Amino acid sequence: MATAPPDVNPGSGEPGTVVWTERFLDYSWTPEHPMKPVRLQYTMALARSLGVLDGIELLEPGAAGREELLRIHTGDYIEAVRSAVPRETVGDLPVDPPYGLGSSDNPVFPRMHEAASVIVGGTLAAARAIATGATRRAVSIGGGMHHAMPGRAAGFCVYNDAAVAISWLLDHGFDRVAYLDVDVHHGDGVQHAFYRDPRVLTVSIHQHPATLWPNTGWPDETGSGPGDGTVINLPLLPGTRDPQWLRAFHAVVPGAVAAFRPQLVISQCGVDTHREDPLAELELGIEGQRAAFLAMRELADRYAEGRWLAVGGGGYGLVRVVPRAWTHLLGIALDRPVDPATAIPQDWIDLVHTDRPRISPPRTMGDGVDIAFRRWDGPGGTAETGDARFDRAQRAVDTAVLATRRACFGPLGLDPEDPRD
Repeated sequence: MATAPPDVNPGSGEPGTVVWTERFLDYSWTPEHPMKPVRLQYTMALARSLGVLDGIELLEPGAAGREELLRIHTGDYIEAVRSAVPRETVGDLPVDPPYGLGSSDNPVFPRMHEAASVIVGGTLAAARAIATGATRRAVSIGGGMHHAMPGRAAGFCVYNDAAVAISWLLDHGFDRVAYLDVDVHHGDGVQHAFYRDPRVLTVSIHQHPATLWPNTGWPDETGSGPGDGTVINLPLLPGTRDPQWLRAFHAVVPGAVAAFRPQLVISQCGVDTHREDPLAELELGIEGQRAAFLAMRELADRYAEGRWLAVGGGGYGLVRVVPRAWTHLLGIALDRPVDPATAIPQDWIDLVHTDRPRISPPRTMGDGVDIAFRRWDGPGGTAETGDARFDRAQRAVDTAVLATRRACFGPLGLDPEDPRD
């Protein structure tokens, strides 16, 4: 287990902190855009209705300043965001505008710089709370903008809050940070920021890049120079369900984290892996997503003395998916887990039905999905069941697992063929 970095007292503070401000809702694109801030509003309302936030004093962040943004982003890009003006006419947007600003993915909206800076400020506030010992765990569901590049907006992301926070942590007593990304899209922006940095382990488990934007995150992307071996990508085919996803996660992520010995774990908890998400093709249920959050918390408890920073990310099932999944995330971080069989409170159902009468709200906190999975037991080690669909999915996942382990386990001192590693 890694020793505590300077100026951190792991035994002090509350077990969990929730970072929240109504200003997160200002990160609002166009009416047609799939990323709508109401998903955050519904999450907080559901968490309150279930009592998850009872007695919790929310940590209200400020906006990140220019010097903090410059940790990752270029000065000319920051100025471009600050001075960007929304289009006055509705019509076809350019595919590849300067700085990525003004495309259909990233249309300019009023006060974009200010709204995006608050998102970064939220993740920085979470990082500071952990670094000072005020808390062991911190969640900012407004964060997770993992696609933003140093000089370019991408994939609904203006500023890369997780990368800025990691950079800050590296300057404030931490020298081993593990970043775990379970969004359906590859965490390309964070990977790019630390591709050559041996102090940061970046792990992304995502839909296969041959089938989904940003078309990166292949197993052979493993870092370069001094960072060789500290980048791990596990791409999974469309149609992957909970048991196969969890089998893949547990075949790669715990071994890599154990070998890296982080002092802090950061999780990007995008929930666009859900089977109802309109933008991707994995088929997880709420139960599988909840299991992933629990697994990442456990890794932080086991290897990082409990230091866990969780942010949001993708997720476009605004009523039926995101609020439930991230309420589970909040409960897990606060040691107030919610049983997936729990009934959704009627006041929350009434709220969303009034806002969105055409959407049938969920009735329980889970989907009734069976998440039992067989652990990976080496190349060719699992006998087939006779269920053709299941066995085919299992073989596809095992192929992905072995490709990833063979690409990255060696530099970590692990045996890619040995299931004990």
